[in-house]
Amino acid sequence: MADVAEDGQADEGVVATYNPTGTSPVLIVCEHASNHIPKAFNGLGLTDDVAISHVAWDPGAGQVATNLADLLDAPCLLSKVSRLVYDCNRPPNAPDAIPAKSEIHRIPGNEGLGSEERARRVASYYMPFKRALERAISKLPVDGAMVTIHSFTPVYFGKPREVELGILHDTDSRLADAMLAALPRFSDLSLRRNEPYGPQDGVTHTLKQHGLANGLLNVMIEIRNDLLRSDQQCSAIARVLAEALKASIGQFSPLEGMRGVAQ
Repeated sequence: MADVAEDGQADEGVVATYNPTGTSPVLIVCEHASNHIPKAFNGLGLTDDVAISHVAWDPGAGQVATNLADLLDAPCLLSKVSRLVYDCNRPPNAPDAIPAKSEIHRIPGNEGLGSEERARRVASYYMPFKRALERAISKLPVDGAMVTIHSFTPVYFGKPREVELGILHDTDSRLADAMLAALPRFSDLSLRRNEPYGPQDGVTHTLKQHGLANGLLNVMIEIRNDLLRSDQQCSAIARVLAEALKASIGQFSPLEGMRGVAQ
């Protein structure tokens, strides 16, 4: 098992780096790895069932991310606070960075927030994550890559989703194109480009700010969360993604860390 380290310059409990000494030129990121709501927020007024649901986090995404980090010997950055406290994949000016409603659910603790409380949450949760990500990226080679891992609910607003694996990108589609071509060799999952979300939904903030801005290969991977209900499922999906990433990134440069997947 790789090491997990608290980011030394971030507030305690906000962000962690898994396998910080990983040698791969790929950085794995999971912005919605936890449903933890600090005690000061009194659960944001949520019922217990909502607080553990996909509304509060991306179930299974953190486990896939760390499994993938093990397979590639890659560092992995994880948010340790619920996206309902602050969504680290949204800029401070985005209304859904601190949502007052998620799907059909009210988030009472986020209703009617003033500018002072919003600014406090930006400073306490978004900025530590942003700084940690910037430091992690500074350690990558110039031809490195960033991969963000997410999961999504099988039913949204009462409508079933057929897509099982979404490969998302913003204006740089290089890695997404390569993965869409490679994945059918490793899996028969229902695969889609920029589904169930895309750039028009504001979900590519991390890709734009940290991937595109630094010239890194980058891709966002969305996995339907009914495929991530067990350790075995998470492990299987991670291995598929590791093989596809190895094949895809290998097309762009002979990255030493991608020549083989760790056993």
